Amino acid sequence: MNPFKVHTGLVAPMDRENVDTDAIIPKQFLKSIRRTGFGPNLFDEWRYLDQPGQPGVPESQRKPNPDFVLNLPRYQGASILLARRNFGCGSSREHAPWAIEQYGFRALIAPSYADIFFNNCFKNGLLPIVLGESQVDQLFNEVHAFPGYQLTIDLERQVIVKAQGEEIPFEVNPFRKYCLLNGLDDIGLTLRHKDKIQAYEARRLASKPWLAHTM
Repeated sequence: MNPFKVHTGLVAPMDRENVDTDAIIPKQFLKSIRRTGFGPNLFDEWRYLDQPGQPGVPESQRKPNPDFVLNLPRYQGASILLARRNFGCGSSREHAPWAIEQYGFRALIAPSYADIFFNNCFKNGLLPIVLGESQVDQLFNEVHAFPGYQLTIDLERQVIVKAQGEEIPFEVNPFRKYCLLNGLDDIGLTLRHKDKIQAYEARRLASKPWLAHTM
């Protein structure tokens, strides 16, 4: 998992409430558990006109919806997603943060998120930031008003920095912050204790050698 320390990126606005995980990555794309290749199908039903989209169809063969926000030229290359309340509601599919991250987003900003989606973001290298509704409204106004609108997110200092230098503080759980700063998912957290695990396995095998010949 890539560490998240300081990130500056173009902001794309998803101006809809209650965006559920089936909208983020439709159910037909959940057949794969490889954790790769989901970026082209992020928001598939909104992003393309040829529906329903199917796994394995190259993006070059799809028909983009020219009115969908992520297809607009001004938001190409966006890496910060600005959203409305209750983002990520619906089923608990971990494919949703996979698709968001693989599209190129590193952070999300919204007034609220569904709990399971919120937790899954941290486990997959995404930073979901919670701000007040009035603060999010102001950011939407600025994104719409200024093409090329960028923000800098400093996780260590827990601030969002606007281009003119204004800072917006945000809260984040200390443990989740530690994991993101160090690029540690659940497997990475376990592997910090690799030497102790190997030592325990060696002691266990020495005391119970027959285990080497059992399943």
